[in-house]
Amino acid sequence: QVQLVESGGGLVQAGGSLRLSCAASGRTFSSNAMGWFRQAPGKEREFVGSISWSGSTTYYADSVKGRFTISRGKNTGYLQMDSLKPEDTAVYYCASRLGADYAYWGQGTQVTVSS
Repeated sequence: QVQLVESGGGLVQAGGSLRLSCAASGRTFSSNAMGWFRQAPGKEREFVGSISWSGSTTYYADSVKGRFTISRGKNTGYLQMDSLKPEDTAVYYCASRLGADYAYWGQGTQVTVSS
């Protein structure tokens, strides 16, 4: 079992930066990939990016590539968000993989980007 808690969300002006954290408890977090997702009002949850268990491989959605950076430590994941745009406004979730699925999810943290 893995428990995930996101933090670091808030209100920021367009062009600004935020760093989200995902604190994990549970033995499998450090040995599995993790991902970040977001859900804007009235829209489906979408993939933002992911990082391998070792941290050596990352993937990003085209919409955030070059602006967002994912990193991780043993029990924490991070999402550095730069050059934020109003369309980045959403609830952001971290998730931990178990096998082929993202089996564990955090409760989400709100990010609001004002224009």
